[in-house]
Amino acid sequence: MRLPNQDTKGICGMLIRRGWCVLAGLLLAVSCPLAAQSAAPSGDVSHYVLGPDDQIKIWALGIEEITDKPSRIDPSGDLDLPLIGKVHAGGLTVEQLKAQLVARFSREVLQPQVSIEIVDFGSQPVSVMGEVNHPGVLQLGGRKTLLEVVSMAQGLKDDAGPHIKISRQIGYGPVPLPTAKTDPTGQFSVAEVSVRDILAGVNPAENILILPHDTVTVPRAEVVYVMGQVHKPGEVPLKDNPSISVLQALASAEGLGTTPSPGNARIVRIVPGTLERKEILVNLTKIQAGKAEDIAMRPNDILVVPPNGPKKVAGRAAEAAIQAAIGAAIFRPL
Repeated sequence: MRLPNQDTKGICGMLIRRGWCVLAGLLLAVSCPLAAQSAAPSGDVSHYVLGPDDQIKIWALGIEEITDKPSRIDPSGDLDLPLIGKVHAGGLTVEQLKAQLVARFSREVLQPQVSIEIVDFGSQPVSVMGEVNHPGVLQLGGRKTLLEVVSMAQGLKDDAGPHIKISRQIGYGPVPLPTAKTDPTGQFSVAEVSVRDILAGVNPAENILILPHDTVTVPRAEVVYVMGQVHKPGEVPLKDNPSISVLQALASAEGLGTTPSPGNARIVRIVPGTLERKEILVNLTKIQAGKAEDIAMRPNDILVVPPNGPKKVAGRAAEAAIQAAIGAAIFRPL
């Protein structure tokens, strides 16, 4: 005959208090198989280090006061449990906390059986910002490498820059990378890795473990602008290249438009830190024919292809394109 759950718990408690732990365990498994299944934590979290805001479930066979209601570790790292009161869980692994609970519960029952499940990770936040598909504050939930953290943020966007930056509170030690340096405030260690190298596995040691409270930032790629008489005016990301040639930029803009004046194109280059600009005349006709140098464009350069027509009209159209590109460069988010 199957016993009701409540009666079973009471009998289990009695059996354990008398030292009949095996019989109690068999009785609980038969009467409540779902409870036995749910007592097994999902995944290997035995070495996870617990901390404030982690939420756990504790099962203690034969102790009716311990239910499967989740318990959250408070800001001091403590749990407040029936029968035994406060238990300090912060800084302990799941296995260490389990051992401590067994020791404490052994004062109440003979040979207590305890299992722990982590319901919600809350003590290992890491900020992933910039050009990833799902930026925000994520929970590490154990040991995670840089690539795993980027994957948790659903990967890089198409306009991601060539480097990933890692910022770490100095109290956790320096970031273990050759590029690491202390920021001017002295509070953070900052380093960066090459996106191309880390994705290609050129130096596996750069795929470092990310620690709680690290900030991982993926800046936007530098860009050049192609404006005027082209099929697709706008930004052209440089990605992991320091520069791009005029013909490459033109190809990214899907070529010349319907009424261009390719012999009168120009590159407008903004003087860094100012609104001043200088212009470099570019004869696209000669470059395409291989009769002139294919000039390298720098970040924020603007290639302007004016329309074919009266000089005054073409000049006004070109100036409008330049102003639009300058405005985009100034207000472009980082």
